[in-house]
Amino acid sequence: MLNDVLTRPVPQDVARDERAPEAPAAGSWTAPVLSASGDAGVDLRESIRAKLTFALGRTPETARPRDWFAATALALRERIVAAALAAERSVPNKRVYYLSLEFLIGRLMSDAMNNLGLTETTRAALRELGVDLDAVQEAEPDAALGNGGLGRLAACFMESMASIGIPAMGYGIRYDHGLFRQSFEDGWQREAPETWLAEGNPWEFARPEATYAIGFGGTVTMSSAEEGVIRRHWQPAETVRAVAHDVPVVGWRGRHVNALRLWKAEAGEPVDLARFNGGDHVGAVAARMRAEAISRVLYPSDSSAEGQELRLRQEYFFTAASIQDLVARHVAERGDVRSLPDHAAIQLNDTHPAIAVPELMRILIDAHGLSWEDAWHVTTHTLHYTNHTLLPEALETWPVELMERLLPRHMQIIYLINWMHLEEQAKHARQDTASDNAAYLASISLIDESHGRRVRMGHLAFHGARRVNGVSALHTDLMRSTVFSDLHALDTDKIVNKTNGITFRRWFHNANPGLTRLAVETVGAGVLDNPELLRGLEAHAEDPVFVARYAAVRRERKEALADLIAERTGIDVDPAALFDVQVKRIHEYKRQLLNILETVALYQAIKAEPHRDWTPRVKIFAGKAAPSYVQAKLIIKLACDVAKAVNDDPEVAGRLKVVFLPNYSVSLAEAIIPAADLSEQISTAGLEASGTGNMKFALNGALTVGTLDGANIEIRDHVGADNIFIFGLEADRVKARQAEPDYAAKAIQASPRLAAALDMIAAGRFSPEEPGRFRPLTDDLRRRDQYLLTADFDDYWRVQRAIDAAWRDPRGWWAKAIRNTARMAWFSSDRAMREYAEEIWRVRLG
Repeated sequence: MLNDVLTRPVPQDVARDERAPEAPAAGSWTAPVLSASGDAGVDLRESIRAKLTFALGRTPETARPRDWFAATALALRERIVAAALAAERSVPNKRVYYLSLEFLIGRLMSDAMNNLGLTETTRAALRELGVDLDAVQEAEPDAALGNGGLGRLAACFMESMASIGIPAMGYGIRYDHGLFRQSFEDGWQREAPETWLAEGNPWEFARPEATYAIGFGGTVTMSSAEEGVIRRHWQPAETVRAVAHDVPVVGWRGRHVNALRLWKAEAGEPVDLARFNGGDHVGAVAARMRAEAISRVLYPSDSSAEGQELRLRQEYFFTAASIQDLVARHVAERGDVRSLPDHAAIQLNDTHPAIAVPELMRILIDAHGLSWEDAWHVTTHTLHYTNHTLLPEALETWPVELMERLLPRHMQIIYLINWMHLEEQAKHARQDTASDNAAYLASISLIDESHGRRVRMGHLAFHGARRVNGVSALHTDLMRSTVFSDLHALDTDKIVNKTNGITFRRWFHNANPGLTRLAVETVGAGVLDNPELLRGLEAHAEDPVFVARYAAVRRERKEALADLIAERTGIDVDPAALFDVQVKRIHEYKRQLLNILETVALYQAIKAEPHRDWTPRVKIFAGKAAPSYVQAKLIIKLACDVAKAVNDDPEVAGRLKVVFLPNYSVSLAEAIIPAADLSEQISTAGLEASGTGNMKFALNGALTVGTLDGANIEIRDHVGADNIFIFGLEADRVKARQAEPDYAAKAIQASPRLAAALDMIAAGRFSPEEPGRFRPLTDDLRRRDQYLLTADFDDYWRVQRAIDAAWRDPRGWWAKAIRNTARMAWFSSDRAMREYAEEIWRVRLG
């Protein structure tokens, strides 16, 4: 079994970075490698039985799968807890703090069992208790702590830091309901609260001793201190308690465990007894409801002023609690807050925690009495910022009025940072005219005055960070030349590239055990520790025996996915067909609509020539649209309506099926990705920062069809241009095409196939009960087409027909698929974390 391999000693020549770190960290525990043989199985079985009885109050006869999951998780957690004692006794030289509004960690049981080497031991222990491990794992809810790539990247990075021995702590929010649970009602997305915490979370440890007061509103007063120094005192009008809950993150082979610290919002007092006793029973808990709303839901809609305020409250709440916590830990361990940069590296995952810049300054100046110069030095040598997007709407800005009202002290600090920044640059300005100089200063200012006064959080994070990194080579270059071009000119060394990666333990070992087992049997057990050894598979790319085994693994995963599709949608699909997959957040720039247009055009072509030898395809979609994103929700509805028409049409039976799976999640991705033959990565060039889904698909052998956007470029460079399907405009041509007058109308006129597809949709063929339903989509493409679907459509159609031809050559297809798996080792998040550690955080690995 694969798990037996996991517990064998690793040969010295393939082990990488496996030495223990200099010292374990608080919240960063070192554990022994656990054996999957001997008495371990008996001990685990009895531990599970005891947890079921004494922790959950159940008997084996009355226990539900959810109870068995909780008992098993508690038993596994017990094997992690013992290592915490070492953390309490030792302090690392430097610790990383990773601040992210999202951590899309998914289900944790498979990670814990795999990384501890206990999967088969747990399976055997449960079998002896009359329980199936697979059913137990299915009973674990996905942790509703994230939405898409940003959160999943944070989860991969946390697991990799634990695996390679970087002492680290993640910081986020313990959302009660996460984003939302998605369902479909006649093809329309419906949102309901996620209830993942309804029966508790057996993985977490409540840490009530780590509780911090987070202020909002109020006033700032001044007083004179020694030597005429003016001190400012913030007196908040409202205080919310941030209460810590820790989730252990187990590293590979159980040698190291880090902590993910999640903050729950609570009111200072649960009820106003005076109001309650006066008969105002609802008003008596209003303060509690207002406080607890902060950690209720991920990404509340910001379409209203109230929604904007709640989002800002969320961002400040978790950032302030995290900064207070890490500064308090540092002072307890080191004494002098001035040495913080020597012993802590704070990574801001996108702009959501950008308020860390003035918050750290506030703590250093107001609470610890540092001078402005000393505080600025500490801040700008401790903070680092990862940018994830070039989209204007995702580069957060906040109204100055809202900031002044909600965070008055922070606004004072931002004003002063900005004034000093602009004064310094004004001295060196070399523009020819005063108007040029004013425009230049406006471009680098932290305050945008052009559309009402707003604080630019990206500029704030950039200015306050020691390093700013992009997440793919193209994205980093575009950061330097577009959104941060003027700031980049001030410090050309600040922006660096760190291309994203994924954890192979989750997305290869766990998601695709059959393929992992085949890799181990082919190139050796060392591949589990050193993914570079996957390269050895390339020698077998045209070996008929190996190809047959590789294809059999894919077939097994496709049959499992077909069963899941039938169970969740009622649609029967043929595992022998090409599984063409696009699963990701629904957004116009990700161009699910381009895929749907090609689907409609293919449907029309099959109907026109039903006797032609068409390559059978199953188009598989999944993803959530933000509740207030009208166009994205309409795209989902169109996909569902097209699916209904196509799937019910006997003329295309066996040639084309369309499926939209509801409620996309990490666990659903683990079922889809190993079964995919084709991975759709078709965003408008220059807009996808990196992508990590593209890496997961390619690692598991799916061939990519994509634009030269984000990490697709680097994937092409690694897997080879012959093993990927590229189409469309490149980033440097996108802006030029957008500048052409009437470019969409001209593209449609030049493409009869595209025009026919648009006409079919606009005429109501897929919505006969409401013929004009999809006119907002088709009219937008005809008039504006911001994301250049019309410009890329014909080339997309061309490459899809090339894919049809490639699928009809199984020998060539599987050779390409095997080369994709063999050449993807560089995209490990372990590699990414080593680069961060060495070049950004300056953390020495053990």
